[in-house]
Amino acid sequence: MDLDKNYLKQITDIIKNAQNKVEITVNSELVMLYWNVGKIIKTEILEDNKPEYGKSVIQNISQELVSEYGRGYSQRNLFNMVKFYEVFNDEEILHTLCTKLTWSHFRKLIYIKEPLKMEFYATLALNERWSVRELDERINSQLFERTNLSKTPELTIANDLKILRDEKKMSTTLALRDPYILDFLDLKDSYSEKDLESAIIAELERFILEMGRDFTFVGRQVRLTFHDVDYYIDLLLYHRKLRCLVVVELKLGKFKPEYKGQVELYLNYLEKYEMNEGENPPIGIILCSSKEAEVVELMKLDETRIHVAEVITRALAEKLPEAIDNAKILMEQRKLYIDNE
Repeated sequence: MDLDKNYLKQITDIIKNAQNKVEITVNSELVMLYWNVGKIIKTEILEDNKPEYGKSVIQNISQELVSEYGRGYSQRNLFNMVKFYEVFNDEEILHTLCTKLTWSHFRKLIYIKEPLKMEFYATLALNERWSVRELDERINSQLFERTNLSKTPELTIANDLKILRDEKKMSTTLALRDPYILDFLDLKDSYSEKDLESAIIAELERFILEMGRDFTFVGRQVRLTFHDVDYYIDLLLYHRKLRCLVVVELKLGKFKPEYKGQVELYLNYLEKYEMNEGENPPIGIILCSSKEAEVVELMKLDETRIHVAEVITRALAEKLPEAIDNAKILMEQRKLYIDNE
């Protein structure tokens, strides 16, 4: 007799669900095993002994464990386990992370020197379900330094990350970045706003990953009609954790003050006519080739829910580290100025 497809789907769904639970359980147990091995070596064997002693002891332990349990207990991996215990000394946070992150994720994370930066990448990897390759790409592209959150006090950073982990709520400063790296669009040295828009649509999945996985695509060239005049939003997105529509305007060249009025009109229109119950007011992102930081600051755009960010394409990608260093120097100079007043 013919097999009812509904029954078959129910059975396959149960199998897949069970397999996922087994994978999560096995991964969590493996991560906690490595953490506990690192803890024993650090607190009970190494203690306050000299580094030379530690290296010799770990070499001996590794030889015994490898012969019994395989290459997972190599000397290098045992050092990683010790480092793992030293870095992740908060078991509560660790239990939250190890349900989604693998040992390969943690091996990348433990060598990030700044604790808050490490916590940032761990929390975002958990929230956005990054693969190990994606985590590596985000670290190499200096994602932390490109978020607005990195420019806030350390207490704010820690609090925002805790809220995201515990309550699944994301702050605007955590969601927005500057600059955005769109070098994967493979644009030529000279291109138009329409070329940029078309390239983004063609590479939409990678564009969303750069923006943040919580963004979803709503529309392109979305028409708004006001007093018989048509206006068009370049890209309209939605952010699930911020629970709001996001207007993305693409501008070539340097940011101009008049862009503010254009995006404000779009945001006010969406808030009045398109915002659903339970949603937050829409926000705007203006992507441009360059901007004068002082102009943006004087216009107080953050108070109007408008974020201005630069776009880095392949031709500009090499300038990113220098741009971030310059931004850090500017922030330090402003801090010294304020402290001396």
